[in-house]
Amino acid sequence: MQKLTFVKVFKFLKNVYCLQSIRHNSLLQPAGVTSASCAGETKANKGLVLGMYTIDDDPGEVELMGRFTPAAERYNLLVGGKLFDVMKSSGPPLKKGKVRVFFDLEPEFSCVAVVGIGKECAGYDEFEERDEGKENIRRAAAIGCQSLQELKVLKICVEGFGNAESAAEGAALGVWLYQELRHKSKQLRLPLLDLHDDCDWAGWQIGLQKAAAQNLARQLMETPANLMTPTSFAQNAVEILCKSGVNVEVKVQGWAETQKMGAFLSVSKGSCEAPIFLELSYYGASYDERPIVLVGSGVTFDSGGLCLKDKIDMKYMRGDMAGAACVVATARALAALQLPINVRGLIPLCENMPGCAAFKPGDIVTAMNGKSILVENTDCEGRLLLADAIYYSQNFWPKFIVDVGTLTRDVKLGLGGAATGVFTNSDDLWDKIHMAGIHTGDRMWRLPLWNYFTKQVTTSTSVDIMNVGRGKGGGAAKAAAFLHEFVPCGEWIHLDTFGVMKENGVDHPYLRRGMSGRPTRTLIEFISALVCHQCP
Repeated sequence: MQKLTFVKVFKFLKNVYCLQSIRHNSLLQPAGVTSASCAGETKANKGLVLGMYTIDDDPGEVELMGRFTPAAERYNLLVGGKLFDVMKSSGPPLKKGKVRVFFDLEPEFSCVAVVGIGKECAGYDEFEERDEGKENIRRAAAIGCQSLQELKVLKICVEGFGNAESAAEGAALGVWLYQELRHKSKQLRLPLLDLHDDCDWAGWQIGLQKAAAQNLARQLMETPANLMTPTSFAQNAVEILCKSGVNVEVKVQGWAETQKMGAFLSVSKGSCEAPIFLELSYYGASYDERPIVLVGSGVTFDSGGLCLKDKIDMKYMRGDMAGAACVVATARALAALQLPINVRGLIPLCENMPGCAAFKPGDIVTAMNGKSILVENTDCEGRLLLADAIYYSQNFWPKFIVDVGTLTRDVKLGLGGAATGVFTNSDDLWDKIHMAGIHTGDRMWRLPLWNYFTKQVTTSTSVDIMNVGRGKGGGAAKAAAFLHEFVPCGEWIHLDTFGVMKENGVDHPYLRRGMSGRPTRTLIEFISALVCHQCP
């Protein structure tokens, strides 16, 4: 029953998305995506990605080889059965996640990649807490596109595999890689992507927008810290978002001082780079409607401050602004999808460096809400940025607040790269973001927001709150308890993304090794689902 319920919910969300797309009928196209249909074109350097369901424990030669998807079967008929013949003679049965490439089956496509997609009946897995069918589609689309990309194919047509949105996500995420600073002669060409033999154009476009958003977050995170300073991040955000219809206000250090953001400003003191506070606003609904507030931690490089990190730990700290990147990417996607909702984004930007004026262990700083904070560890700076930004969000009378940041190593020790750690004071919001993670394959896992942890960070005779707290362990929960002290009245979600900041290129084949951009797609899905629930 639970499986059927989730399937129905997914179908409902998809239908509403399609209606929403048709209603607005003006989806912006990500770079590198063509709007022309593959059908009828004839180009020498054009590839096609098709799928084959793998079947286990079935007798018979044909069943052991697997079964073509409907689109692959139609293509096989088009070429007079050649695809079946070459598959049959190419070796053992195709396994899930494996690919075979065939050449010159007919004039339109110079090469065809057939990918093992797994079982046809795959769906929601209550133990894995994700839709395995959609995850299989993302993997298959990515693996097929990557194999053709290596052959320098200029345009790749991808079948929908039964879910065009997931196919678009996998394909666009799979072919992307950060190579802007590499010599042009060594860069791997990003092919044009298009949908093949499927009428779900709206789903394909939505998938492309979600993938483009996550790729934007990946690009911001991958850019070296000497090129992605607070100032350059702000410049990039203005350039990216203003073109998409999102307003960006750039507020400087003097403004933060007038707002008495002592916690945020204390982190930036050790760097010669001035802090910046970005305020994003997207109005897709009436100006009278209360907005959702997204808060992203923007530490463009985290050395640990005077509590210096080990050189190995510092290697990837250019990605410590993952929360800020996620908020910028989400805002652009919401505007591109023209969702009827209001969103505010708050991004405090700075570097955490051990300069001569750096804040020190034992310092006491005063946050915007007047609470005094004992700095026990300068390497626990992300929560200081978020504290002032979360409290500042009360000025917009938000529906609820979502903050995102790579705050603690503890969440990685507990969850690895499998899921984002979630802390919230709202069961309803947890249910919605949990469902969003099931839909996107980018899972969420709820962790406790107990008074036990609140006491550990607030029990002091000298200050109101400590940035580390008493006792050993529970660092992620104590960080969430710290932030909870700055949340104005209302619903709130904290996402600790330290564990999902990087990808190893194996766990999610549609994400190459490097910065992941997670959980951008889940945030977009979460907010989009809220719009769907508001529909009559």
